Amino acid sequence: MKKQHISSQFEVPLSTPLFRGKKHLRLALVGMPNSGKSTLFQAVSATSIRTGELTGTYRTYQECPVQIGFDEARLVSLPSIQSLNNLPREDLVALQYLLWGDKLPLVSAHEHSAPPAPFASPDVIIQVVDATALERHLELTIELSQIGKPMVLALNMMDEARAKGIHINSRTLSEKLGIRVVPTVALMGHGISELFTAAADAVREGEYPHPQRPSEHIVKALKPLNKSLHDPELQKAFCVPYSFLVMQVAANDGYFMDELAQHFPERLPEILRLRTAAEQTLPRPLEEELHADRHHRVATLFEAVSRLGPPLQGRGWRYWLDELFLHPRWGLLGSLAVFALVLLVVFEGSVYLDSITAAKLINAISDWQPQTVSGIVGRAVADGLIGLVGIVVPYMIPLVLLLVWLEEAGIMQRIAFVVDRGFHKIGLHGGVALSFLLGLGCNVPAISCAAAVASGRDRIVASLLITFVPCSARSAIILAIGGKYLGGLGVFAVFLLTMIVIALLGRLLTRRYPETGPGQVLEIPHFAMPAARSIVSQTWNRTSDILSIVTPLLVGGSIVLALLGYIGADNLINTLFTPITSWWLGLPVALGVPILFGVLRKELSLLMVYQALGSFEIGTYLDWVQIMTFLIFLTFYVPCISTFAVMLKTIGRRDALFSIALSVGVALLVSGIIRLLLEGVRWIPV
Repeated sequence: MKKQHISSQFEVPLSTPLFRGKKHLRLALVGMPNSGKSTLFQAVSATSIRTGELTGTYRTYQECPVQIGFDEARLVSLPSIQSLNNLPREDLVALQYLLWGDKLPLVSAHEHSAPPAPFASPDVIIQVVDATALERHLELTIELSQIGKPMVLALNMMDEARAKGIHINSRTLSEKLGIRVVPTVALMGHGISELFTAAADAVREGEYPHPQRPSEHIVKALKPLNKSLHDPELQKAFCVPYSFLVMQVAANDGYFMDELAQHFPERLPEILRLRTAAEQTLPRPLEEELHADRHHRVATLFEAVSRLGPPLQGRGWRYWLDELFLHPRWGLLGSLAVFALVLLVVFEGSVYLDSITAAKLINAISDWQPQTVSGIVGRAVADGLIGLVGIVVPYMIPLVLLLVWLEEAGIMQRIAFVVDRGFHKIGLHGGVALSFLLGLGCNVPAISCAAAVASGRDRIVASLLITFVPCSARSAIILAIGGKYLGGLGVFAVFLLTMIVIALLGRLLTRRYPETGPGQVLEIPHFAMPAARSIVSQTWNRTSDILSIVTPLLVGGSIVLALLGYIGADNLINTLFTPITSWWLGLPVALGVPILFGVLRKELSLLMVYQALGSFEIGTYLDWVQIMTFLIFLTFYVPCISTFAVMLKTIGRRDALFSIALSVGVALLVSGIIRLLLEGVRWIPV
């Protein structure tokens, strides 16, 4: 395996050869019942899972594409299997898939049924084992290691094993088996990324399990039979490692013995004679001796790699945080609690920050009422800068700081893993969840992130939906206006409505774009205490465009609006927007210009509202229904021109223009409906 580096802002190790396109990986997920195989599959599966029945059985398999870093793979989850010897028909077909895939060997030429599954045999087998019952699962491991495929062992439920006092040395187990062993807790996402990376690397390195030879007395007894079966003609007919064929014949496996009888009838008597001769040298029937020997070797291996000790005592804060954020039952509640806490902190802190920044500046220039053009322009510049301070300092910077802290601490990634299940409901994979969370800071990097981690339908739908995520600018406006005039309940209602609309739109958009993207292997990093320098640096990176983009737009927009008012042109624009502002939304006609210029930046629209109404106290001119209606419209309305620009680059002109039409339509529809409902509530007698 060669490692290269991609030149970019960061050095990214690139393992070659890459498994992409027609050279994608094929992974088979196998395991005994209750090993956690299904949980692992669901954690990485795509939104659209292909389900089918193994040929001639009622046993179902599941298959989907999965993205592993830069590698592409197809993952097949097979029905649970107990052993590889003397299998009933339902389990035998799963073994046939592992051995031959959709290309049956010559010995199956007489069979008229189709191959067990309609895709090639796997490049690597991922066996999921229950770490609390490792000894029982290792017998299947030894059998799987004989079929000649690279393997990786997922040592699942490690948290339960530790809680029971079972301590397993995964490194020693790996050395003795000759395969990569990865501790996992599939239910909480731990180790999944490492597991699939190990699977890809095992294929790159050409790593095969160590030969698991039976005990010496059995090897000696089977030597004549081994020599007889070591034949090129038999190898060509069965297309399996000859050591595996020897073990199946020695165990008197029904399928292999029947095939020998049908295709090599002249050889069968000699093979049976050699098998009987081997059995006579052993203390019990050969099949029983093989099973007992395998059980003994597994017990010896288990003793070498594990020890029993006291159960894990005093679970630390990391465990309880993972219980809060990753548990399938209450993980979502923990995630919602985090964001509620973020909004509460920003909401409470903003009152103080606003009082010592923007409020003082507003009082300082409140008596300045210029009449000349130069004076009006000067006042407009001052209003623009005050509006910038009033949005950025109390609301935007604290919100971005907290989001960056959550990401650096490893909490954001856990939230992404938990909401993965919810994203599947709307047709997206949880791999894009982090992009949505980034959208709370700014939609522009969030869309770029979605483009980097998703492709096809997922990229387009995620980009369209991210435009409805309240960025820090829109959140700042919601907190600034809603917090002041509607209270905490009103702010919560706006954010809750946003989540509902995104979920409903997701279901509709996934029907418009039926093609599905691959599943994502989400990495769950260790908890870390973020460094102050890193937080400040990341916050600056995500808010630095305030100086380069937002400030000129705010100041320029403020000047334009002031001059429009000075020459009376704003009345014409407001008149043209009357059907939207006054008739449909029930807002003052003067808000037409702020709505029009809101496509530049959301911060600009708020500033223009202040100027259009002639006061920073908009509660004097708007009642609570109008404020709620305006906030909802502003939340769903076209985010900003920079968001549109990045969408042009990532999803193309047609879908970017569709995004604008969608946001305008949703903003008008939802805000209009909410306004009508609130008007009805207002007239209900108390």
